[in-house]
Amino acid sequence: MAALTGSPSTLQILPKKTLLVPSTRSRCLFMTSLLRPSSISALTSMQKKSSSKVVALLLSENDSHRGDVLHAASSMLSNCLSETHLDQTVRGLLSKSRGKVRDVYDAGDHLVLVTTDRQSAFDRVLASIPFKGQVLNETSLWWFNKTQHITPNALVSAPDRNVTIAKKCSVFPVEFVVRRYITGSTDTSLWTVYAEGIRNYCGNSLPEGLVKNEKLSANILTPTTKSADHDVPVSPDEILQLGLMTKDELDEVSNKALALFSYGQQVALENGLILVDTKYEFGKAADGTIMLVDEVHTPDSSRYWIANSYQERFNSGIEPENVDKEFLRLWFKEHCNPYEDEVLPEAPKDLVCELAWRYIFLFETITNSKFQLPVSEVAYYKLYFTPVGSGHINFLLSQEPIHDRITRNVSNALSSF
Repeated sequence: MAALTGSPSTLQILPKKTLLVPSTRSRCLFMTSLLRPSSISALTSMQKKSSSKVVALLLSENDSHRGDVLHAASSMLSNCLSETHLDQTVRGLLSKSRGKVRDVYDAGDHLVLVTTDRQSAFDRVLASIPFKGQVLNETSLWWFNKTQHITPNALVSAPDRNVTIAKKCSVFPVEFVVRRYITGSTDTSLWTVYAEGIRNYCGNSLPEGLVKNEKLSANILTPTTKSADHDVPVSPDEILQLGLMTKDELDEVSNKALALFSYGQQVALENGLILVDTKYEFGKAADGTIMLVDEVHTPDSSRYWIANSYQERFNSGIEPENVDKEFLRLWFKEHCNPYEDEVLPEAPKDLVCELAWRYIFLFETITNSKFQLPVSEVAYYKLYFTPVGSGHINFLLSQEPIHDRITRNVSNALSSF
């Protein structure tokens, strides 16, 4: 490490003067600098310029942008948000439930949903992907805002880049999957069941002669029951027979799901992408309003393909260019049995970083905005102490741990309710 010295206009890097042992929690470095008080503003200015260089990455198709993201992802591999414990750090949270990707906390009338970097498929966690939680959360926020003309949603606020605070509601135990293409590699994917000879799936009659990745004649609904272990395909008639929803609820949610998907297809195609399939979850608020919950049109809940190369690759029998987690699924299927093997191989680091890039590429492409990469260097500084009469200032230079940042932001948000 090094210390900063010089006048406000001529800051220089000097060898470190003092290094104290940091706590593992904050990973802080105490350094003595020769800065005078008047130099603080210069340090602040320098940090802002450095930060903007790192995070202001605009959407670009050139290799330089992809390289920047891959480098940033590689540097964050050991700092992913794989687990949270806000029930231990935020006052007022009543309990925690751990999903495959999200940690959900009960806050009375609201739920605090923390989107982690955990990557799930085949009903289990496969890896942790840098920036993934932030990408999913911010992608959903964008779509929640854009789809309010179709359906209300449970969003209340987003106090942190990984956090959504939502209205508490009774979630229907059904996931509404909408598809336009026959594809996939999981047990419940349309291509898997079709290849096994099934021609009536979730109440949909499928014609003979379809091939993988082919476009269907219309959008179709293929619901599944929600389960902690394994989702089970179910038809609309079975949903009613099992008492999972009333007919009115089923009709309303089905119409909303199809309308959301149609709108998502339109937005995706306008930006050079194909929304292949996706899943939605809905709940009922205390006043009876049916609302969209969880996430919407993220690369975790959806498949996206590059539009301009789809037809040529399909005609050649080549897998479409995808902008989702399908290529990671395929890697695991080629190297193990992800459903039955007790221990899975570790995903290659270059594959993990590539997935981080694809998720960010999707966010930037859909939203036409830049993705703010978290600063992986010194995030902020604090005045530690000033020895009287010494003319020196000691600074605490620190990268704020992700969990501390989330704790701070969630605590502030809940205190305002």
